[in-house]
Amino acid sequence: MAENKTATKAKATAKASEAKATKAKADAKVQPRLKELYNKELKAKLQKELGLDNINQVPELKKIVVSSGVGKKREDKRFTETVELTIAKITGQAPTSRLAKKSIATFKIRKGMGAPVGYLTTLRNDKMYEFMDRLINVALPHVRDFHGVSRKAFDTQGNYNVGLKEQTVFPEITFEDASVLHGLEVTFIIKNGSKEGSLKLLELFGMPFEKEGK
Repeated sequence: MAENKTATKAKATAKASEAKATKAKADAKVQPRLKELYNKELKAKLQKELGLDNINQVPELKKIVVSSGVGKKREDKRFTETVELTIAKITGQAPTSRLAKKSIATFKIRKGMGAPVGYLTTLRNDKMYEFMDRLINVALPHVRDFHGVSRKAFDTQGNYNVGLKEQTVFPEITFEDASVLHGLEVTFIIKNGSKEGSLKLLELFGMPFEKEGK
């Protein structure tokens, strides 16, 4: 009798441990594909290819800023709501509004006042890598007559800008969302960046640059 009770208790304990392990496994956060690729392979590869003495000198993506200006349509509520919704949907993060940094009399814009002139959100860590993966492998291939992104859109610090004419290239955008079209700008902020190093980093992530000479 005692043996049966012990066996039953052992089975229950084993079952509970198995359930806990299964739950822990399910709860464990899966690291974004490109983040894992960078840490396991690309960092060392970049150090070698760029001839850097210290691993801490290797270019590293720090954040991605997704933004859209509303310009003359800043008073058009339907347009501004669409822009705000687009950024929230494709990034999974609510955007913040931007007020004018200077007054422009022609457009009746006053510095720091009135309707927003644009919206933006800043992505870091896992969300940043997940968004970049979707941009490179899903959104950009859907751009009409796409021949690659420009190789010339780097600033002096090695940060990179990609402009999109329409938000419809993202699968998160529904037919209803596409009734009002607008553009987007995606800015890659890169630590230890330079034109050469940042280009190499983004190429290794899979960024489809246009062929050289264009």
